[in-house]
Amino acid sequence: MSTRKNLVVITQGPELRDHDSRALAMVHGLERALPDVRLEWTVTQGRQLARVPQRDAWLTESTRDGGFPLLCNGDTDYPVTISGLPKPAGLSPGRQPLLEVHAKLPLDPTGIASAAAVLESVAEGTRAYWGHASPEGYGSEVSEQLRHSAHGLEHSLRGLPMLQVSRNLRSPEIPPYLGWLNYWSAAAARAIGFPDPARDADLHSRAWRTASGGWVVPLTDAPLDYNDPSHVEALLRTYERFPEIGGRAAH
Repeated sequence: MSTRKNLVVITQGPELRDHDSRALAMVHGLERALPDVRLEWTVTQGRQLARVPQRDAWLTESTRDGGFPLLCNGDTDYPVTISGLPKPAGLSPGRQPLLEVHAKLPLDPTGIASAAAVLESVAEGTRAYWGHASPEGYGSEVSEQLRHSAHGLEHSLRGLPMLQVSRNLRSPEIPPYLGWLNYWSAAAARAIGFPDPARDADLHSRAWRTASGGWVVPLTDAPLDYNDPSHVEALLRTYERFPEIGGRAAH
C-alpha cells in the first residue's frame, strides 16, 4: 500500500461564470509553478485516465455551472491535479456563492520547494479571497476546532481556539482557519489587520506581496506538523494575533 503523502492547496474566490477565463489562468499558473508538469488529462466517469485534446479550448468550454472539471498530469507515479467546485451561498460566508479550487501534488522535496509558487499562482488565478497549502490530513485537525454550539468547548484538544463554521463568517474575505502556507488577498489582509509593523515582524519577514497586492504568509519553515509542539505554538500565536480568523472577534 502506498504511503505517499500529498500537499493540498485550497483557494476560495468569487463565483465562476460560464467560460470564465480564470479557470485557464489557474491551470496555466500551476504549470508555470511546476515547469515539468502538463495538465492535459482528465478522469472519466468510469475513473479512467483520458487525454484531453486541445486542452485550453476544452477547459474553456467545460467551465460552467460554477466550476470546472478535474485536470491532471496523467502520471500515476507523480500525480498533480486541479479542479474547481461551486460553493453555494447557503454554505458560504456572507451568504455569497463562491468558487472553491482544490489542487493536489506530492509532498516530496520538489512539492515542498514549489508549494509557495503553486499556492500563489492558483490563488492569483482564482482572484481568491484567501487560500492555503497544507499537508494532507490537516482537515481532520481543523474539524476538531469547529464550533457547532455556543456552549461548546473553548479550545480543541491541542489547545487551539475554536472557530466558527464558514457559513457563519460575516464575509468571504475572512479566512476561516490557518494552514501551513497562507494566501490572504489585499482585502483579507485588511480585514484581519495584517501587517502591523509593531506586531508582525516575524510573520512579515517570512511573507511576500503578490502581483494583486495580496500576501503569501508561511507559518512555519517546514510543512505544518500538528505533532510538533513548536508548530502548534506557531498556530496558537497566530490565532491569538488575528482574532478575526475563524470569526472569533467580537463585534
